[in-house]
Amino acid sequence: MSIDKKSVTGDLLSDAGFCHLDNAGAALMPRSVLETQIEHLQLEASVGGYEAERLRHDQIEAVYDSVARLINCHRDEVAIVENATVGWMMAFYSIPFAAGDRILTAEAEYASNYLAYLQIARDKGVIVETIPSTADGEIDVESLRDMIDERVRLISVTQVPTNGGLVNPIEAIGAVARQNNILYLVDACQSAGQIALDTNSIQCDFLSATGRKFLRGPRGVGFLFVSRRVLDSLHPPMIDLFSATWVDADHYELRQDARRFENWESNYAAKLGLGCAIDYALNIGLDNIEAEVSRLADRLRLMLAGIPGVSVHDIGKRKCGIVTFSVAGIAATEVEKHLRDNRIQVSVSSPVSTLIDATRRQLPDLVRSSVHYYNQESELEALVSCIESISGQQV
Repeated sequence: MSIDKKSVTGDLLSDAGFCHLDNAGAALMPRSVLETQIEHLQLEASVGGYEAERLRHDQIEAVYDSVARLINCHRDEVAIVENATVGWMMAFYSIPFAAGDRILTAEAEYASNYLAYLQIARDKGVIVETIPSTADGEIDVESLRDMIDERVRLISVTQVPTNGGLVNPIEAIGAVARQNNILYLVDACQSAGQIALDTNSIQCDFLSATGRKFLRGPRGVGFLFVSRRVLDSLHPPMIDLFSATWVDADHYELRQDARRFENWESNYAAKLGLGCAIDYALNIGLDNIEAEVSRLADRLRLMLAGIPGVSVHDIGKRKCGIVTFSVAGIAATEVEKHLRDNRIQVSVSSPVSTLIDATRRQLPDLVRSSVHYYNQESELEALVSCIESISGQQV
């Protein structure tokens, strides 16, 4: 089934002539997502936050069902959190690491995640190792198999790195983790909303994602999946009276679901907006979304590669909606400004965001464009035209 472009573009609030190609940063919300948040904020303003929460209890609970449908899990395996980083960190820091434990991760791992690995390595004597990449750029699963021993405590990977366009083979990685009874953490921040996710097929113990990127939800909200298989063995790095119950003066009991990783305070307008955004994506169909995103991204790569002086830096056998490139002799920040001045929104991805991969591939600052299913080919042509004009000035 194809996507009804007229319908989805009709749900956009941006004015004509604005080209939003920074969906890996923050995608454009559909009208219904904005209206859902405004309605709840108006309700809070009229009756107070507590009463608004009570009146919308069923709708708030339904958000957990929406996340469960999105990633094929049980609703009690879902925590709604402030953002993907909070979700990822709550999972990671709940793991009881010991000196000599090994963490295996990707060469293109995101900086925030790798900084957490380094902190645990410093504090607990954990060993952090990167899994070699294939010639195409994704994680080499056979090399991963060769690295497994009894000291491997965690395999932690980002499915779609912040740049480079690749999609890592997280299902094959999950099979290795499960066969060896190793904890498996997946960062799906850039994949949720553009790629279908199935936690049963992935066989992950944790999966984190944000609302603001390809899911087209609000900023300041995300979710964490924690498998029933491991939940009882994990203690959150911090708790409050929502995640635990104070049963007597010296004891407490944790919640028996993934909400032990939440805390009492929550942005309910954002939470409801997230649920609305997920339902919107599910109604279109994630397979349909990925097909259209891949088609547009492939088209953009081909067009950019034909411009003299432009290098496309994407890797991987399977690619996604992120398209990264550089223009010879022109800083990425200048390219981004030129595009912004022409009402085309992209972003700049610096080497420090994926330091190991960037060093290995000797990457400069990159212009990161990222398409979504609501983008039109005319918008890609507008970007290419601007790049041709700025590139031509250097010839």
